[in-house]
Amino acid sequence: MIVNVAVRTIVIYFTVLLVVRLMGKREVGQLSTFDFVIAIMIAEIAVFPMEELQIPIHIGLVPMFVLVGAEVLISYICLKSRFLRKIIDGGPSIIISNGIISEKEMRRQRYNMNDLLAQLREKNVFDISHVKYAILETSGKISIMLKTSKRALTPGDMDFGFDEEEMPYPLIFDGEVMQENLRQLDLTNEWLEDRLGEYNLGIKDILYASLNSQGKLFLSEKVGGK
Repeated sequence: MIVNVAVRTIVIYFTVLLVVRLMGKREVGQLSTFDFVIAIMIAEIAVFPMEELQIPIHIGLVPMFVLVGAEVLISYICLKSRFLRKIIDGGPSIIISNGIISEKEMRRQRYNMNDLLAQLREKNVFDISHVKYAILETSGKISIMLKTSKRALTPGDMDFGFDEEEMPYPLIFDGEVMQENLRQLDLTNEWLEDRLGEYNLGIKDILYASLNSQGKLFLSEKVGGK
């Protein structure tokens, strides 16, 4: 019996892991209502085969794949149909417009002032009078646009000429060279070894290395790596 429970647990674990991967890479906070319902149902179904040992395990696995199949299908249809996407996912709601709080929209969304103030504080906004627009997204998170006079000054505001930065390319992970990234940058292992040689380091000494768009190499050595 113990072996049966262990086997079922392992099978269910990897099945749920596969199902979640099939559903995509969105965070829990970004799930639509439909996705959230599917996730809850999958969690409930996953427990069923482990509690009822006399029932064949496939009785629990089949509903999970049916649910994820429905989720993938409806998500694909939503990509093509704006109308269906609005029905299933809903749409954003403007809570503050031109600095004025929309009490009507807040009531419609069952969203109170405590919710609003708490989410503004999470965005480091402690004075609601600084907000020009606040939009409640379908994920439940809030997006804000500050009034012009309250925004942080940027280099663009001062007409400074800056090159746009790109994401740095990882070159070494835990002592192993990321060959694909080297090829994308038209670089070679010899080039990398020469650069590391400037610091008297070898590839196996590096925990992480990356190259940014300005050509600057970032290195993090392994503890006791040399």
